[in-house]
Amino acid sequence: MDHQAPASLPATAGQTTADNPWPLRLLSEKLKIHIENSPVVWVEGQLLEANVRNGHAYITLRDVDADFSFSVTIWASTMRRLESTPQVGSRVVAQVKPSFYAKTGRLSLNATDLRPVGLGELLVRLERLRQALGAEGLFSPEHKRPLPVLPNRIGLITGRDSDAEKDVLRNATLRWPSVQFKVINTAVQGVDAANQVIAALQQLDADPEIDVIVIARGGGALEDLLPFSNEDLVRAVFSAATPVVSAIGHEADRPILDDVADLRASTPTDAAKRIVPDLHEEFAGLDMARSRLDRSINNLLQREAQMLASVRERPVLANPQVMVSSRAEDLERWKQRSTDLLRHRVMRASDEINHLKNQMRALSPQQTLDRGYSVTQLEDGSIVREATQAPADSKLFIRVASGQLVAKTLESVPAGEHAN
Repeated sequence: MDHQAPASLPATAGQTTADNPWPLRLLSEKLKIHIENSPVVWVEGQLLEANVRNGHAYITLRDVDADFSFSVTIWASTMRRLESTPQVGSRVVAQVKPSFYAKTGRLSLNATDLRPVGLGELLVRLERLRQALGAEGLFSPEHKRPLPVLPNRIGLITGRDSDAEKDVLRNATLRWPSVQFKVINTAVQGVDAANQVIAALQQLDADPEIDVIVIARGGGALEDLLPFSNEDLVRAVFSAATPVVSAIGHEADRPILDDVADLRASTPTDAAKRIVPDLHEEFAGLDMARSRLDRSINNLLQREAQMLASVRERPVLANPQVMVSSRAEDLERWKQRSTDLLRHRVMRASDEINHLKNQMRALSPQQTLDRGYSVTQLEDGSIVREATQAPADSKLFIRVASGQLVAKTLESVPAGEHAN
């Protein structure tokens, strides 16, 4: 059965089917129209390859921070307008427009202008990034972690067989021969450097045996040190739980990594001197401490011996019985004084008793009777206070000072009247 061509092609890609597809050329033509309608744009990248033929330049432009690249064509007419020929490895900005070659499906960029990024512009960008990260608090002193006095194991991120690696290992070993390192070699310049250093940093930070991490590189041009001012790397160092030492370039070099690191070493050699103590200095310090301790102990013993001799020379220790005899005399004196005070108190109490006895006697009924008075009572024992209590023929009992009289009333005379 013969396959017959469709009467009409679908207007849009969404209307195509297995029975009614687009010809490949139609897709290519539509892609070309869509892509080449894109506006002109300025992009930044690093120039990796350049091939000049017949005045035209065919270059590869790569992102400065990630593994993305694009083919760029610079036509001869544009090349003649450029102020300088682009150099491989340099950072450039280019004004480009996408171009699609329909026959082969090849996508590229056509550059209408190409300019190298100047040193001054790079410095301005770095300073702007430095200020922005500083405003977020990434460089604040309170976030700096202290380095261990003697790390168990040191992580080192540096270039393979680099002078920086040799300097750190040699100087650290000279200072502390038993020091241990875990070295991860990475690119230290170029577009892959920042990502490789970040990966190595995360690997070492996850290792529980690593107590401190050193990122080291020798000196170089500003463009060579740009990976160590990469924002992603700076944030990775800030987020690391392990203390990080930055040892990039020379004293004058100042990548942003220096600001976020917990310690900034001026050179890789300086980093080695600051991450481990010097064994000879530690032994010398121990000798000095031992000497100071010996002197302190000897001085203390001498002072205590002098104090003990002084105590022994005191009278209480030279003649101990004096203390006992003097206390015996004091005891006798207090004993006699207590006896005298007690005797005096007894005498005073006796006088007080006699005085009270005399008072009681003076107030007693007997004393009244002794003065000639008497007490008259009826038969029932009641005391006669009024004459009317004892009418005639009443029997009376009269108590006198000595003895008692029994009488009978002849006549009862009330008060104020006279007897007959």
